[in-house]
Amino acid sequence: MFGLTQLGVFHTVISLIAVAAGAFALIRDKKIMWDNQIGKVYIISTIVVCLTGFGIFQHGGFGKPHVLGIITLMVLAIAFAAGKKTMLFGKRSPYIETVCYSMTFFFHIVPGITETVTRLPLDAPLASSPDDPRIQMAIGICFVLFVIGAVLQARRIKTA
Repeated sequence: MFGLTQLGVFHTVISLIAVAAGAFALIRDKKIMWDNQIGKVYIISTIVVCLTGFGIFQHGGFGKPHVLGIITLMVLAIAFAAGKKTMLFGKRSPYIETVCYSMTFFFHIVPGITETVTRLPLDAPLASSPDDPRIQMAIGICFVLFVIGAVLQARRIKTA
């Protein structure tokens, strides 16, 4: 199915759950957080996505997607630590927690766009490779939206 292995199908399904939970949290709560059920679904499914991604070598050996998985796990760990109100980040903790969780949502978007447009439609994918300029532009637009969202989240924390 779509050129995916069984692990790839499982990885994709969990990715969709993570993205849906993250989008729901961002819309409803204006942030992703460990302190509620939807946030936990997002964070746990994101961890599973990263871990299952390490077993996928569709484009050869260890590559950029695997590096993104490692970075995502590191950013999740930083967000989780910041959310525990440790002295590690002090007054910056709520900002770091919120922006880091949102950053991981952006990290889902990068392979989501890339894999979707290089596979669909089945008979004539929209892009031939991850290096297609249209993919790069779409990811760039999503990055700008992430930055705007992060600034709005920081302002919301500051005024709270």
